[in-house]
Parts: sequence; structure tokens; C-alpha cells
Amino acid sequence: MKNIFLSEIEMKKLLEIAREAITCAVRNEQLKIVKLEEHSQLLRDPGASFVTLTIREKLRGCIGTLEAYQPLALDVQEHAVAAAMEDYRFPDVSEEELHLIKIEISRLTPVQLVDYSTPKDLVSKLRKNVDGVLIKANGRRATFLPQVWDKVPDPEKFLSQLCVKMGTSPDLWREKHLKVYTYQVEKFKEA
Repeated sequence: MKNIFLSEIEMKKLLEIAREAITCAVRNEQLKIVKLEEHSQLLRDPGASFVTLTIREKLRGCIGTLEAYQPLALDVQEHAVAAAMEDYRFPDVSEEELHLIKIEISRLTPVQLVDYSTPKDLVSKLRKNVDGVLIKANGRRATFLPQVWDKVPDPEKFLSQLCVKMGTSPDLWREKHLKVYTYQVEKFKEA
């Protein structure tokens, strides 16, 4: 992210874009066109984001990307709709839930490969509450945002649950040398 952080105004604008997109999607209305020329350079630059939806602190949807491939404002809009309507773990968000949904946006840094030799070495290189972790093996991949450390603070359990999320044995990270990447996020949410 080149040490360039979003301003309060930019964060507010992204949250507005996400809220509007979710509302339109739930009501089956045409998405509003994001006029990039009306936004700051940071919102027009390529950006990778995850949009997380919660109701009463419980996960209600979370979708995003690890690689920047479109302007950040459009990325947030796309992933807000996907979190509301395409997260396979949950039914689509309903009209009745709209006022209960809280939106959190995570803007990601590029991923960095972790160079490690043993499972113990891998655990020692993960920074709790700082690093998001992406693992890859056998054509599969899974990630946890840094926020997941709040719920799974033990690094070994964190890696095991990440393997389960990937659809493999929880001990795969101990049994096989995986490709492991870390990234950080700038996160913000609705009040």
C-alpha cells in the first residue's frame, strides 16, 4: 500500500458505496454506477478488498480478493454485493436484515511469501493480530484475515482451522510444506 492510508472521508465513501450496493442487490435494483472521476486517486487506483457483513457481531457474509485487479471503489462495490448475495455459507441477505447488517471493509497489502523450514519455524514467523494468512496446496487455497486472530489466537489452531477451511486435514500444515503467504489490512467499519 506504499504506506498511503485512506482518509476518514475515503473510508466513509467506501462504506457508502458498499451500503448502497448491498441495498440495491437485496432489492434487486440496478447497481449505481461508481463515477471514478468523482473520487480520490486512492479510490481510483487498483486495490484489493474484503467486505465482511455481520449481524449482532456474528458473521453474515465475507467475500473479497487478495490481488488488486480493478479500482478500489469498484472492488468494494463488487465484494459488498458478493458478501450479501454469493457467500455459499449463508442464504442471501434479506430486506428484513438490511437495517441489522454492519459492514466492515479490509483493504489489503500485496501478499508476501513466507520463507520457512519447519512447522515450528512457520508458527514463529506469523504475527498474531497483524498478518492475514493465505495457504495453498494441491490446487486449493484458503485465507484468514488478520481479524480472525481475535477468535483463534493460537497460531497452531489458526493454521489447522485454515487447513480445514481449505478442505484438507487440519494437520496438513504439519505434514507437508505448504505455500504460505502473509498480508496486512487497513480495516474500518460502520459505526
